[in-house]
Parts: sequence; structure tokens; C-alpha cells
Amino acid sequence: MGIYDKLDNLKTIIKNQKSAVVAFSGGVDSTFLLKVSAEVLGTGVVAVTAHSSTYPERELKEAIEFAENNGIKHRVITSEELEVEGFSDNPVNRCYLCKNELYEKIKAVADEEGMECIFEGSNVDDLGDFRPGMQAVREHGVVSPLREAGLTKEEIRALSREMGLKTWDKQAFACLSSRFPYGEKITRERLRMIDLAEQFLLDLGFRQVRVRFHKDIARIEVTRESFEKIIEPEIREKIYTEFKKIGFMYTALDLKGYRAGSMNEGLSQADKA
Repeated sequence: MGIYDKLDNLKTIIKNQKSAVVAFSGGVDSTFLLKVSAEVLGTGVVAVTAHSSTYPERELKEAIEFAENNGIKHRVITSEELEVEGFSDNPVNRCYLCKNELYEKIKAVADEEGMECIFEGSNVDDLGDFRPGMQAVREHGVVSPLREAGLTKEEIRALSREMGLKTWDKQAFACLSSRFPYGEKITRERLRMIDLAEQFLLDLGFRQVRVRFHKDIARIEVTRESFEKIIEPEIREKIYTEFKKIGFMYTALDLKGYRAGSMNEGLSQADKA
């Protein structure tokens, strides 16, 4: 099926739902989904963004601006994962605990707004990684239009570019809790350290970054194309000095480079079951 056939299929899936609340993070996928949903359903769409200590302020600001600029009704709710029992212990099913609480709160918004269903923005590429949060999607009856339409990340970026969406080449983003090895305690202070460290790298001009938390060690992931820049003496010294101020004793560069879900690499099949 071609990319435009998939787009037509997406519009049909959305239209069949009549009205929806869109779980809107401001990332590539949810921005594209929200834009198409608003075009198809008009005022039958409400965007909902959850604000918490795992969600950087820069992402919230971008989500608010997009909704305002496109005339889409937007609700910002508080969904503090650290208050969910067991979440801060960072178990393997952490994402399920988060999404379960999130969709309960979004369902309440949908009921208040008189919307028939909830949309979330996963695509077919997401099926290849360990994503326990998808269990919550199923349990709450959340609709995944991009996945149902068969759209890949690359296709979503291409269509977003054609539609003039600034997010078409936005770096991939995942909640800050994904920066911790499973079993490592997640705290507000540690989340703040990760947020500050990643923002510093972004301010230096690196586009796709992850700072993984290993107690006193910050493990930096950037694209391999950025390796030459990050090891330049001046840049390297700036990063080391700033990360020391943030609270990291040591700073390391991951030689494999950026990849999504690197904290899942040590999981066995039994862990994922």
C-alpha cells in the first residue's frame, strides 16, 4: 500500500470515530495525528497533554503553541507518575504503570468533553520494541489510528513535511524515565539532572540526544555523525564541566551512538513476558 493510500485509510479510521481526544505529547507522531484529526473531525477533537516531572518544559511549551496556532482545543492535565505506586522503583513494566494512570485521566477528560474515544500516536515501527505501555492501550480501548493505517515513522515524517509541520524532522523523544536502568530509583532530582544535561547538549546544537543515568556516570548517546563534534576539545570540556555542575562525577560517550530503547538491550525474553 502506498503512502497516500495509507493517508486515506488514516482519514477513514479517524472519520469513523466521529469525535476523539488525542493524547498529544507534541512529538512527530502525535502532532501529525492531531493535525489530521482536526482536519477530518473539526471541533470534534480535543488535544490532551499530560504535564509531569518526566516531561520537559520545552516539550510542553511546543505542544501548547501548536494547539494555539492551529485553533485546536487543548487541555493540559497533571499526571505525576512518581505518585503512582511502584513507578519510582522503575520496574520492567514501568511504562504500563504510567500509561494506565494516564489513560484513566484522559478518559475523564473525554467524558467531560463528550468525546467518543481516545487516540494515541504509536506507529507500526513501535511494534518492534518492548513497549509494556501498549497493554494499557488495549485495556482502556484506546485507538491507534497511525498503526491501524500501517504508517511508519519515515512515512509520517514525509507527510508531515508535505503538510508544513515543523515537527517533520524533530528529534525522537521519550519520557525522561526511560533514561534509567530498570530497578534504578527514579526521583525528581535525578529527572531534573537528566533534563538539564540533555537541554545543555541541545543548546550546543546536537539534535538527537539521550543522557542515560548510571549513578555518578552520565552516558551520552548522540548520532554517529555527531561524534567528531562532541569530542572536539572545547566542546568536550564544556560538556564535562557543565555535567559536573549538574551533579555527574563522570561523563562517558556511548560508542554505539544514539538508538531508541537502549535500556531494553539487557532484558531477557522472560523480562519482557
